[in-house]
Amino acid sequence: MAINHWPAHERPREKLLQRGPSALSDAELLAIFLRTGVTGKTAVDLARELLEDFGSLRALLEADLNQFCRAPGLGLAKYAQLQACLEMGRRHLEATLKRGDALTDPITTQRYLVARLRAYPFEVFSCLFLDNRHRVLAFEELFRGTIDGASVHPREVIKRALAHNAAAVILAHNHPSGVAEPSRADELITQRLKESLALVDIRVLDHIIVGDGETLSFTERGLL
Repeated sequence: MAINHWPAHERPREKLLQRGPSALSDAELLAIFLRTGVTGKTAVDLARELLEDFGSLRALLEADLNQFCRAPGLGLAKYAQLQACLEMGRRHLEATLKRGDALTDPITTQRYLVARLRAYPFEVFSCLFLDNRHRVLAFEELFRGTIDGASVHPREVIKRALAHNAAAVILAHNHPSGVAEPSRADELITQRLKESLALVDIRVLDHIIVGDGETLSFTERGLL
């Protein structure tokens, strides 16, 4: 039976409008994105099959172009549409973050960093550059690869901080393994950056490690 023949309270779009997006299942949310099904399947049926094939909604959202387009009912247009939606979500988080104090809103800060860094299959070291009221000036991904003293260069971090006229920074990087515990190399480079940036009167407020569904704050752990 076509979705438009379902009772109104069971249709994903109407359900969202009446009860809000949090009331919908992953399949229902995906069905709204798909808009239409394929021959013999409603958009909800197709969404359920896709979630089963990919394993989860997150896996589908993070699929690369080739993986995504091989799935039935998907293609280049849907991939472009999905990437646009994901980028709008990231930009919304960034705009929200820039309106407030990054230190007094740690949840939004960490959500933003998760959105930016979690999906990478390799380590990415980045910085949030802040003004003297701890408002975000800019976010930059600076280094890729294993995070250690050889791959993260304090001089480049200082150069970018001065270019943004930053008074403080929040360091961040991801652990592709999914475990957010800091390594000895993480602790050493954090201390090295803290000492180097202090020479130009720029404070390191935190170093956040992004894992799989979890984050770790050096400040909260007492490591900074």
